[in-house]
Amino acid sequence: MRRLEDERDIARLIASYGPHVDAADADGAAALWATDGRYEVEGWTMTSRADVHAMVSSSSHRDLVASGCSHFLGPAVVTVDGDTAVALCESLVLVRRETPDGSAEYVVWRATANHFELARIDGRWQITRRSSRLLNGDPAAHRLLTAGAAGEPAE
Repeated sequence: MRRLEDERDIARLIASYGPHVDAADADGAAALWATDGRYEVEGWTMTSRADVHAMVSSSSHRDLVASGCSHFLGPAVVTVDGDTAVALCESLVLVRRETPDGSAEYVVWRATANHFELARIDGRWQITRRSSRLLNGDPAAHRLLTAGAAGEPAE
């Protein structure tokens, strides 16, 4: 029963990332990470919960939110091993764009592979490492998908 509850809790944690960042809720998004948790995105690495908070608080992120966006993380494949876990999901970021006729539409801006490593810290699951790579044919993205599906840590 504990493993199923852990899988559910981790899936909820991952699913909550999009609503937090789309609401520019820096406190809520940052709280998903361990104090020294890492977030690696195509050559940019955040090395702490404070760095994640700063990213969500940044003017570039707030501009994205103000123009309309949706970070959608698909269902997660979760593998729990005691007080550590690995999870994998794919994500889409949709952005709102004005059309020539004056209406608006949402278009896919990014499609990404996401590999999470998590630990139970102070009685709750926290992200210790998230690695994200664009699904643009990059073998690094494919390695994240393979490792996550197997329940293995990223390289």
